[in-house]
Amino acid sequence: MSQESLEGWTDDGDGVPETCLSFELRGEWGHFRRVEGNIVKQTYRIIPRTTVAGLVAAILGLDRDSYYEVFGPSVSAVAVEPVAELRTMNVPQNTLSTAKEHMMTMPSRGHARISMPDPTELRQQHNYELLVDPAYRVDLRLADDELRERLRNRLEDGTSYYPPTLGLSEHLAEVTYLGEFDVTPKAQETTQVDSAVIEAVDSVELEPDTEVRVERSPAFMTADEGGRTTRAFQSLAYATGAEPLRVQDVETHEVDGRRVIFS
Repeated sequence: MSQESLEGWTDDGDGVPETCLSFELRGEWGHFRRVEGNIVKQTYRIIPRTTVAGLVAAILGLDRDSYYEVFGPSVSAVAVEPVAELRTMNVPQNTLSTAKEHMMTMPSRGHARISMPDPTELRQQHNYELLVDPAYRVDLRLADDELRERLRNRLEDGTSYYPPTLGLSEHLAEVTYLGEFDVTPKAQETTQVDSAVIEAVDSVELEPDTEVRVERSPAFMTADEGGRTTRAFQSLAYATGAEPLRVQDVETHEVDGRRVIFS
């Protein structure tokens, strides 16, 4: 399936509940790899919607590539608010190739065999752009009652089936449950928005002391013969210092005394 824009995909009708589960994600490091190629492996500053889906799937123990429909545009809604300054650092790392021809299998015979990168191969050095002390608040609405209840129980208990991470597997995430909150729609108006501004980047009012950036990240995935494919991207605006942004004539929602934009 071709990669499409998010415009026209979101559906804030009867498919999602009028409440959301809110939780905070924190870690010492994070890396959400940008899809475009570069010598430096760059990161998105805002955790992508698809990564939020993968992190929730890890908490619930859902199989890889099995959960994309649960996080579809008509049956889910996600708002992400940066709650700490978005800082990055370039860190050189020595890596081994995981291409099939560079893997070794141990032992050479028997049923219990594992494959691993060949330690005799030469290391490759890559520069990774890493997020430093990233922190986000996520407001999540799921139409699937059973999964929503399972997720609430996991968050309340502070348990997870798989370790939640901020991108790369070595960047473990601390997940803090904030509660379940009513979601109140607000008519188009000029107001301050606490979350990242989704698909309304042209409506952001620029202010002299606020650095605003825009990025375009994966929003929806689908499973196919090759594994998975990005179905749609979304454009979003955010303040690097995690300040609220003032937007003109945009529909928002009120959650826990805050203004957010769901996608």
